[in-house]
Amino acid sequence: MAPAGVEGSGSSKEDPAALQEFIDGVNVGYDKVHRDFEDQFWGTKMALKGDCFSVEKLGETKGKMEAFLADPVRLQETRRWLKSGIASEEQTRVLKIFERTFGCYIMESSEAKDLREKSTKLEGEIASARGKMRLGAELPGEGFKELSSVQLRNRMLTSVEEPVRKACFEGLASIGPFVCEQGFPELVKQRNNMARKLGYVDFYDYKVTQSEGFSKARLFEILDTLETGTRGLLEEARKRLVEEKGEAALQPWNKDHMMAGSVTKKLDPFFPFEKAVESWARSYAALRIGYKGATMTLDLLDRKGKYSNGFCHWPQPAWVRPDGSWQPSATNFTSLADPQAVGSGLTALKTLMHEAGHAAHFANVTQPSPLFSQERAPTSVAYAENQSMFLDSLVKDAAWRGRYARDRKGQVVPWELLEEDLVSRKPYEVFHLRALLAVPYFEKALYELPDDEVSATRIQELAREVEGRIQGGPAARPLLAVPHILADESSCYYHGYVLAQMAVYQTREHFLAKHGRIVDNPAVGPSLTENYWRPGNSRMFLDLVEGLTGKPLTGDAWVRELEEPLKKALKREREEYEEAVKAGPAVTGDLDLAMHMRIVDGDEVITDSRQEGSFLAAAQKFERYVRRRTGETAAL
Repeated sequence: MAPAGVEGSGSSKEDPAALQEFIDGVNVGYDKVHRDFEDQFWGTKMALKGDCFSVEKLGETKGKMEAFLADPVRLQETRRWLKSGIASEEQTRVLKIFERTFGCYIMESSEAKDLREKSTKLEGEIASARGKMRLGAELPGEGFKELSSVQLRNRMLTSVEEPVRKACFEGLASIGPFVCEQGFPELVKQRNNMARKLGYVDFYDYKVTQSEGFSKARLFEILDTLETGTRGLLEEARKRLVEEKGEAALQPWNKDHMMAGSVTKKLDPFFPFEKAVESWARSYAALRIGYKGATMTLDLLDRKGKYSNGFCHWPQPAWVRPDGSWQPSATNFTSLADPQAVGSGLTALKTLMHEAGHAAHFANVTQPSPLFSQERAPTSVAYAENQSMFLDSLVKDAAWRGRYARDRKGQVVPWELLEEDLVSRKPYEVFHLRALLAVPYFEKALYELPDDEVSATRIQELAREVEGRIQGGPAARPLLAVPHILADESSCYYHGYVLAQMAVYQTREHFLAKHGRIVDNPAVGPSLTENYWRPGNSRMFLDLVEGLTGKPLTGDAWVRELEEPLKKALKREREEYEEAVKAGPAVTGDLDLAMHMRIVDGDEVITDSRQEGSFLAAAQKFERYVRRRTGETAAL
């Protein structure tokens, strides 16, 4: 029997109807296996109830999706049609994305296929064990308290008691030994062996070549320029921190807290958690960002057993069907918010702005196949992350905060507080850059280890070595606590954040030079849609960035931002703040993002915009739910 998407293809080698039948078969077939896998991914990661979700079914549906993409007959048929000469311009474009995508998954080596299946199974077992891990901290005077990784990091940031911060760091640091004991070293070996069977240097080389279209060696040529170019800034920042706060500030459980000081708590009232959904929506509406009829399911609240990192996936890719009808996307995204924690509102807002940026991007890919709008290879990691990171970058701008940062009484955040915040973080922003760099440098070193050195002990030593070399010392979030390194989809992925951040600063610089402002600028959304989003993965990331900004991608704009004198930054930000306070939010009434929004908490549906009649009514129902949950009922 011919595989799905190949039926009937042999009826006539030069028949245009047969060509379209082949294209339609691939599109519909992929659409189904993609949805089946993503439904399992969401159900297992969100720890939903019922027998329909399981790690075994997740592995099974992932296997079917990859088998669909890895079928050599489908690739052969694609190439035959490309050579036939009868394909239209649009059909040729579709066939080329078929060829690129299938080429990322074809494994001619049976040994590689076996290793892939074994690694997928082992990965699922490790993820299951990690989800059930009894994570927490031995708190002074309280004993052991179960806390998620997000809660541990939040306490490290906000607790005034150093013993509490240290205990929470030790809780985070326990993740590394745990995952190593669960089989992570063996997973590294299996991934590497699979990649080598396919002719790649190692697993990292395999992943980056598939997603970005260039080798690991080329990637680290780019990253090395950023790493070497910011070493001096790192040394200056560490020296300044010690001069201001003392040697203890370099301890991983103290650094973020001492840099933030009391400003995190002071800012907290101006970012009410329950208002985060509405603030995100108004900001996006003012930018003229829409979702083209997408359905979005948001699971925002932390709970035991839930996956320990925010993400955004698409169970339904957006695409234009053969009859010209529009297939809107369906998006699932999640965060790990604790509404009662200090700083949770700002964290939730950043997460919403980030993940909703992913959702806006993939909702607006208007191409004639779902393979243009799916997030896996050959879609560039950097391309996917650039969109979300550009939009979440707005939250730190005084131009955004002057419009949207309000307390529950409607009072705008005072400039003096924003000034204190900028003074506390501006000299140390290089720490964030170096933390981003640490993950790809660790994974590069990890997959370059000889097999006989890949052990739990050596992996943990390696993590400490890279933290010291890239971050100057132990990291506040230990490298082995970064969840991306475990899952196949996100392993050897973090370089995308670095490349994306380079593009973020270059894109910001472009809009500011062209328009003078970004926040609430109605030209921004259409420009992003036209230049970055609509093409999907039909164009390479580096070409897209140069197409919008007019310049090849470099880290120059990012370094210029880091090198900007504090005094100059304060003057600029104050002017933008004062203008923003006078202007206020551009969208103040009801709003329409052209989406159906559902907010859930696991299996419970909290609110639904269709049932409530509008997006704003649904957001307000969520606000009431959070206030009841947290006891903040005075304003209900």
